[in-house]
Amino acid sequence: METPPISSESNDWDRPFTEEELHEIDVAFQSATKRLQNSEDSSSAGDGDENRRKSRRRLPESLFVFDFQNEATNSMSSLSPCTRSRSQCSYSFRSSTQAAKIVMQYPEISFKGRVIYSRTTKEVENSAVELLNFVEEKKRKEGHVALGFDIEWRPSFRKGVAPGKAAVMQICGDKSSCYVLHIIHSGIPQTLQSLLEDPTVVKVGVWIANDAYKVSVDHNVSVKTLEDLSELANKKLDEEPKKWSLASLTEKLLAKQLPKPRKIRLGNWEANELSKEKLQYAATDAFVSWYLYQALKSLPEIVDNKT
Repeated sequence: METPPISSESNDWDRPFTEEELHEIDVAFQSATKRLQNSEDSSSAGDGDENRRKSRRRLPESLFVFDFQNEATNSMSSLSPCTRSRSQCSYSFRSSTQAAKIVMQYPEISFKGRVIYSRTTKEVENSAVELLNFVEEKKRKEGHVALGFDIEWRPSFRKGVAPGKAAVMQICGDKSSCYVLHIIHSGIPQTLQSLLEDPTVVKVGVWIANDAYKVSVDHNVSVKTLEDLSELANKKLDEEPKKWSLASLTEKLLAKQLPKPRKIRLGNWEANELSKEKLQYAATDAFVSWYLYQALKSLPEIVDNKT
């Protein structure tokens, strides 16, 4: 679990801006926009091979026209990326010693499909049967199956006290349904174990090997055939390799913000029943893992032209 740094805010955060400060903000924004446009113009006039190589990093437009059906409200939402224009993106302005700071605020991403919550051994077994049927159907149609995979556990805030066992397992294979399995209460029944140990089903996530190891230690079950999204991103994105998080990849590829509220992320995942907020959080993580995998797989690997 990642712990974001604690930032200090100025004491004048809530005071209204003066006309002079608002003018400085507008000037700063226009200046930044001109520099960006000049940079893009000069880049387009550069070497043709280099431009073609960089253009391949763009995701297909179809990946951003991706609607979800919310069965409860019949509302639709889209993963269309922020165009970074002043009228379509949200910005936050902060004043500090007469300087204006522009902060990009991406819209939040959230899973809008059906969340299937299973707590008892029988419920988890039934969910695993549904998942196996889904996997077999997917194999027949596409020949390849990838599942977004993640786990949650109760953290420890005391030195020398180990964190809790893997308490929640979330699995998602498409935009319509995600399964949240409360394995701290149910354990891992045979059908779920068979799915996790199936080498023909790819399980995808960020730092997924760590999750698989914890499942193995805590529940004596081997999660096989893993694809780390951070490693895959470093093969596909034309920039310096880095340790990507799920949130940073979501911003990079989808221009969306993945909410990570500390109250939920560091909460008690061993509770008798999970709250609606925890279920939504867990399902969204698994869905985003699956979706980012689809996006990354659509990109060609970087070709090193250096001699």
